[in-house]
Amino acid sequence: MRLPRLGRGLAVVAVLAAALLAAPTAPAQAFPASTRAALVNYLQSISGQYTITGQHNREPNSDPTKWTRVAQQLTGQTPGLWGGDFLFQAADVAARQTMVNEAIRQWQGGSLVALTWHMCPPTVGSTCGWDSNGVLAHLSDSQWSQLVTDGTALNTAYKNRLNEAVPYLRQLQNAGVPVLWRPIHEMNEGWSWWGGRPGANGSRKLFQITRDHYTAQGLTNLVWVWNVKDVNMGSIGDYWPGASAVDLATLDIWVKLAPSASDYQAMLTVAGGKPIALAEVGQVPSVALLQAQPRWTYFMVWAEYLTDPAYNSNAAVQNTYLNSRVLVRGEFTVPGAGGGGGSGTGPVVGLAGKCLDVAASGTANGTKIQLYTCNGTGAQNWTVGADGTLRALGKCLDVAGGVNADGTKVQLWDCVGNANQQWSRNGQRLVNPATGRCLDVTGQNSADGTQIQIWTCNGQTNQNWTLPA
Repeated sequence: MRLPRLGRGLAVVAVLAAALLAAPTAPAQAFPASTRAALVNYLQSISGQYTITGQHNREPNSDPTKWTRVAQQLTGQTPGLWGGDFLFQAADVAARQTMVNEAIRQWQGGSLVALTWHMCPPTVGSTCGWDSNGVLAHLSDSQWSQLVTDGTALNTAYKNRLNEAVPYLRQLQNAGVPVLWRPIHEMNEGWSWWGGRPGANGSRKLFQITRDHYTAQGLTNLVWVWNVKDVNMGSIGDYWPGASAVDLATLDIWVKLAPSASDYQAMLTVAGGKPIALAEVGQVPSVALLQAQPRWTYFMVWAEYLTDPAYNSNAAVQNTYLNSRVLVRGEFTVPGAGGGGGSGTGPVVGLAGKCLDVAASGTANGTKIQLYTCNGTGAQNWTVGADGTLRALGKCLDVAGGVNADGTKVQLWDCVGNANQQWSRNGQRLVNPATGRCLDVTGQNSADGTQIQIWTCNGQTNQNWTLPA
């Protein structure tokens, strides 16, 4: 939801005058406790219309708003996204709790939370340096094979490394903070130990292992952000882990100052309808760029590059921040928890007053979901979960195979916590944020037994649903 714009038509001179005062605390629309599904759906809803401002705060973790404060002083506004990092050096690892405490405050104050992890390789301990024995290490092909093979020593060491972040991620989940979680970032370039390995058993496999491991830990608040750098953009598909593994596709801009038209198109193509964003930039995107490439849902400036004259001028940064299609803290809100918009148990009513129904009350995986005359049976008794699911007969409403094509059927399936089973309300529509498509009665046919599918959201009555209160 976009909120009314207040006081953004200030002249640059007024902004500069404000910057001479103490760092401002921008009035904020505090975010409620929310879910991964609600955040993904929100980003999908602004795609093509608005872009959220963002600022990364890297070292030190003991001062996790260092660069956000600079953005405030420079623009008179608070970025709509706050970025943090679990990092790798001993002092920053020791201050992770400080960073996570700030992440919770940022969300509650009205900013999105994006987290990165420059992780030490599993061949060394929990802390390391920015060198060839640490983050910049290279694993041999034999080591990589062990890393992505379940049960090997390196695979176990990697999962143990992942476990170091679990208590912090659970704190965020318990606080109702959905996290834009960007592991294995810039995976299409080999500067890091985890990157530069295309193909099924390469870097994308490590992303899948990471997702599977955290899902098994019961973490449902992570928005899975897939990320590449602006190199060899024609081959980024070699790093794509599949639609069911990704919520948001993002690009880092470092080879260029700004994404080219072909970069933008490459990201739209690989994302297949999912939201896209600029996860790292040195140069704040210009208003002209965001108008020409409107589907970037946010950008995050990388720390000190905000004030690097080789990348940004104060005037250019201010011009973007003050533009009407660019959102800062206080100008938008993310809906709260509650999945599809209800919170109870009962029928889900759609076209012609008929109900969402599990065919023949079947409980086998893959059972058809259909439209049927409401009859009060268990096959029509749906529970709206706070985790974004819709459940009946002990199983979940699921997009078959996570495929995002129009006409993909929905089905009953074991609840496994993946993106195929997330639903969020947008007006009277039920949206699967992973695909960006709506729950739809095939062909607007109200006959009993009509298949339920997903389809591009179009506002027609066969996409209107009423959830239990």
